[in-house]
Amino acid sequence: MAAEPKAVAADVAAYLKRHEDKPLLRFITCGSVDDGKSTLIGRLLHDSKRLFDDQLAALEADSRRHGTQGERIDYALLLDGLAAEREQGITIDVAYRFFDTDKRKFIVADCPGHAQYTRNMATGASTADLAVVLVDARKGLLPQTRRHSYIVSLLGIRHVVLAVNKMDLVGYGQGVFDAIADGYRALAAQLGIASVQAIPLSALEGDNLLARSPATPWYAGPALLEHLETVQVDSGEAATGLRLPVQWVNRPDPHFRGFAGTVAAGTARPGDAVVALPSGRRSRIARVLGPDGDLAVAGRGEAVTLTLEDEIDISRGDVIAAAGDPPQVADQFAAHLLWMGEEPLLPGRPYWLKIGTRTVGASVSEIKHRVDVDTQERLAAKRLALNEVGQVNLALDEPVAFAPYADNHALGGFILIDRERDDTVAAGTLDFALRRAGNVHWHPMEVDKAARARIKGQVPKVLWFTGLSGAGKSTVADLVEKQLLARGFHTFLLDGDNVRHGLNRDLGFTDEDRVENIRRVAEVARLMVEAGLIVLVSFISPFRAERRMARARFAPGEFVEVYVDVPLAVAEARDPKGLYRKARAGQLPNFTGIDSPYEAPEAPELRLDAGSEPPEALAARVLAALGIG
Repeated sequence: MAAEPKAVAADVAAYLKRHEDKPLLRFITCGSVDDGKSTLIGRLLHDSKRLFDDQLAALEADSRRHGTQGERIDYALLLDGLAAEREQGITIDVAYRFFDTDKRKFIVADCPGHAQYTRNMATGASTADLAVVLVDARKGLLPQTRRHSYIVSLLGIRHVVLAVNKMDLVGYGQGVFDAIADGYRALAAQLGIASVQAIPLSALEGDNLLARSPATPWYAGPALLEHLETVQVDSGEAATGLRLPVQWVNRPDPHFRGFAGTVAAGTARPGDAVVALPSGRRSRIARVLGPDGDLAVAGRGEAVTLTLEDEIDISRGDVIAAAGDPPQVADQFAAHLLWMGEEPLLPGRPYWLKIGTRTVGASVSEIKHRVDVDTQERLAAKRLALNEVGQVNLALDEPVAFAPYADNHALGGFILIDRERDDTVAAGTLDFALRRAGNVHWHPMEVDKAARARIKGQVPKVLWFTGLSGAGKSTVADLVEKQLLARGFHTFLLDGDNVRHGLNRDLGFTDEDRVENIRRVAEVARLMVEAGLIVLVSFISPFRAERRMARARFAPGEFVEVYVDVPLAVAEARDPKGLYRKARAGQLPNFTGIDSPYEAPEAPELRLDAGSEPPEALAARVLAALGIG
């Protein structure tokens, strides 16, 4: 009898071990509004007996209060947790649920169908192995179905289940199902989705969810859960050596320095030769530490801390890689981009780019084309609006270690963050480094900015005059330059009108052209400051983001923002060029202050009240701010 408890314990341990080692499948449900995504998952959880008694009781109560199925259970309420979701009957945020069967563990993300919440769908898809794309049998393929399928393809999901839902509302007609399935397979072929399993469903009635339904005798394929339990997924990522993006430099005491992160590819073993990127410094792994101590080897997906044999400089965002098989390093890329910002993407505008654990300044240097998600046609575009997808060129402020997204998701996927609002405005995938990124290098020069400034006997600066047209920017800047020249300073004045006769003569006055206008001028001003000059820039420069971008080109203290402040009514009354009159008459579209915004500086180094003081007094204030009396 004494052996019985031991046998039972062994059986329990074996049972727990078996379930612990079950494979995990991450999948999403997506599609258009009201295709039945939440109902599908709710019914799947209910019929697979994965709900606790209290959850079931709460679901029954919520169904009576908020449900849309009369006296029946409304399975969608298991996922629609937000009050707004229950009131409107739609999914807004991504809802995650865990469940398991005897064969597999699952994490499912119920993604919103409304176009307004496409960014939330992209978030759910970013970690998925498989996508269940729902289609209402009555409606067929809709624009949002195509958009979600494009995002699925863009994010490298290789396996799709086409769930043709609400078959009960079309009499379980095989012709309806076949037409939708054929249309979707044609779309999948265009998008490069290799594996598509089409299944006729009724989420509400439970047909073909857990087992084949007698309502569809013409269907010979698997039920949904059967397919999810047996489908063999692979990431499609290329086999490479070690890739470990450093998330944290671990210094618990003066005697220990480790580099913590999650292995994104390959394996890490003590003694392996590694290289830190982008610096290129080499060493060997001394120890591989897991949660419970030293490991002989760590593979993809494991969170570890590495110590190295040599003391080399490695920071958060760097990548520790196999020395014999390192990833590329570059600062210019071709990429695909899903724009998720309310305001459109404008080439040249600065953003933060987060890739892996690294965050760097970046901008879109060019939009190559916009993709029509319905037809896959490539269309010319100067901007990307909400939910639009395009192929772009990216320019980063610093080089980063990367891999094409198809080879490694961790080193090839990125987001763009608005610098002012700290909002995520885009998600993208890197395709390849631009050739010029590898062929163009900084040439070291013996004569530097300090030497050029020293021979001129001055401190180089840029005085950036901004304000409405007619505020008096050029007048004040001209007076300041005259005074500086009279005192022997070396200067140059960049005026908005003058520059448009040469450097920027190809630019118009759209928002996109205004961004590029300032980008070019900022680069020219930076070169002149490198030459040791005091540079005066007189431009409307209406957008804070571009003035911030210009400021970032200079060392601390070199950029002096001078806001020439004047009420619009005063500037319009002056109207020295007759521009306001033409703008009011509709003859000058995109004119700042009339039908294009002017974003006043929030914290300029100097504010000039041009409405109440004469230009000479304003110029004197600028000179005083420079310490020149």
